[in-house]
Amino acid sequence: MIYNSEHFTISLLQQKDALQLNKLLVCNTERFIDHLPTTLEENSTLEGTKNYISRQIKAAKKKKTFVFVINDQLSRDIIGMIVLKNLDWKIMKGEFAYCIGKRFKGKGMMTEAIKQTTIYAIETLGLKSLEILTLKTNASSVNVALKSGFRWKKTLKNEFMTLNGKPQDIELFEFLVTCKVSKTDLQGF
Repeated sequence: MIYNSEHFTISLLQQKDALQLNKLLVCNTERFIDHLPTTLEENSTLEGTKNYISRQIKAAKKKKTFVFVINDQLSRDIIGMIVLKNLDWKIMKGEFAYCIGKRFKGKGMMTEAIKQTTIYAIETLGLKSLEILTLKTNASSVNVALKSGFRWKKTLKNEFMTLNGKPQDIELFEFLVTCKVSKTDLQGF
């Protein structure tokens, strides 16, 4: 476990998470379809989710991608997911992608989860630069990036293609570690 609070926990994805992860993704397909089409396709069945988890565990061991699940403290259900991907160990950089179930949207949980996963990425993995790429029209995700201490860097024009083939602008947000930072320093960001 990388984080434990009164409301939720964050941990690395494990094989035991298959049923709950599948439930989160399938129940929120309409909400996630424009943002996570490949992930949804890979997890459309329980067997697909088991295969997805196996691939992600192998990727984490190779330090290529890390998938974290967010569990509600009361129900123990998986309510969200954070993926640390596009890792470049030469320049110590990575990118976050994330989603949270409809019932938990707008409660500040994803902002707190991104903050805590940022601390993990910096302190445990040693990353110096993190990015969030989000559709310009996804106001919730833009707010998560800003409230998590990420700074807007630029708009990437027509960078993302929706399932219906319509190009969309992507907003690039960045979190840079410019000096030696302690966990105490990061708690207030």
